[in-house]
Amino acid sequence: MMDTAEVHGPQLSAADRVYQYAKGAILSRRIGAHDLLTEGELADSVGVSRTPVREALLRLQAEGLVRLLPKRGALILPVTADEVSDVLETRRLVETFAVRKAITAPTSTRLVGRLETHLERMRAAMRERDARTYVEADRDFHEAIVAATGNEILTSLYRSLRDRQLRMGVVNLLEERTGELDSSGVARMRDNIADHEAILTGISTRAIRASEAAVTAHLDRADHQLRR
Repeated sequence: MMDTAEVHGPQLSAADRVYQYAKGAILSRRIGAHDLLTEGELADSVGVSRTPVREALLRLQAEGLVRLLPKRGALILPVTADEVSDVLETRRLVETFAVRKAITAPTSTRLVGRLETHLERMRAAMRERDARTYVEADRDFHEAIVAATGNEILTSLYRSLRDRQLRMGVVNLLEERTGELDSSGVARMRDNIADHEAILTGISTRAIRASEAAVTAHLDRADHQLRR
C-alpha cells in the first residue's frame, strides 16, 4: 500500500485521509483487483476509527472502484472491458476534435512548450521505471491539448476521466501476475512515447491531418494494449 505520510495533512478530515489512502493504493495497483479491504485494516493503517472508514468506502463504491461486502469490507473491482471501451470511445471523440482546434488556437505556441515538458516527464519516468509518474505525465500531455481548445465544458468532461485513465494506464504497463514493470512494459512505454512525439510534431508544424492521424494511431495502440 501507499505511504500513510501522504494522507496525514492537517487539512484533511479522517474520512478524506482514508479515501485518499485507499484510492491511491487502488489506482497504483498496490492493491489488486479482487483483493479484499477490511475496515479494521484501513482504520489501523491510517490511524482512525471505523466510522470514517465506512464513509470513505461508500465514496469509493460510488466511483465504481469497490463493492461493499456486508461485515467483510470492500472488494476491489477490476477494470472491465466495457469500461475500457467507454473511456476510449470518449477519448476518440474528444481528442480528435481537440487536436484540430488546438492547432488553430492563438495559444498553440505555448501549447507546444507544455507538451514538450510533459513528454520529457514521460521519458524520465521510463528511465526511472516509474509507471505511475509515467501515466500521470501521459494523461497531462493529452489534457493539455484538450485544455488548449478553450472549451471549459469539454475540458471538464475530459478531466472526469482522469482516475479511470490513471488506473487503466498502470494496469496496462504492469505485469499482471507480479504487478511489476517488466521489459514488455518498458517497451510499451517506448512505443507510446513515439506516438506522443508524432502528435507533438503534428501540432508544432500545424499539420492538422497528420496530428489527427497521430492521435488516432495512438488510441488504436492503446485499445490494442488494453484488450490484450
